[in-house]
Amino acid sequence: MTLTQEDIDFIKANMADWLAEQSLGKPPAVYEIELRERMVRVEEELRHQRELIREGFVRMDERFAQVDKRFELAEQRHQELRRDMLDRFEQVDKRFEQVDKRFEQVDKRFEQMEKRFEQVDKRFEQVDKRFDEMIRRHDRHFLWLIGFITIVGSLIVSAVKLW
Repeated sequence: MTLTQEDIDFIKANMADWLAEQSLGKPPAVYEIELRERMVRVEEELRHQRELIREGFVRMDERFAQVDKRFELAEQRHQELRRDMLDRFEQVDKRFEQVDKRFEQVDKRFEQMEKRFEQVDKRFEQVDKRFDEMIRRHDRHFLWLIGFITIVGSLIVSAVKLW
């Protein structure tokens, strides 16, 4: 069923009356006052919500500032730890340098000891040569003594035979 233009005009003309009868189109004065009061309450609540949201944003900004401070403190601590570690590494490097110097001193002492041992070896070689010379002398003296004893013994034996 299609509506004609006359039907549409009729509906427009009577619509306001029908809605008034149902109290939906033109509300009575009491209902209108209640609506206004509700609107005022809603507006107040919206203002209150806006204030709460602003307070929330302010608190969030404060929290972000606190977090930023914490990050700054953490960064400072990190830098302090890094400096401390670098200082400790420098101290360790200095200690290693000292140990290296001590090892160099020990190496020099060992070189000196080696030189002394070489000198002692030379002295022992000289003593060995002296002992060898003494042994040769003793051998010569022993041979001379044996020769002398044999000559004296043979002279005594020949003198005894001749008598």
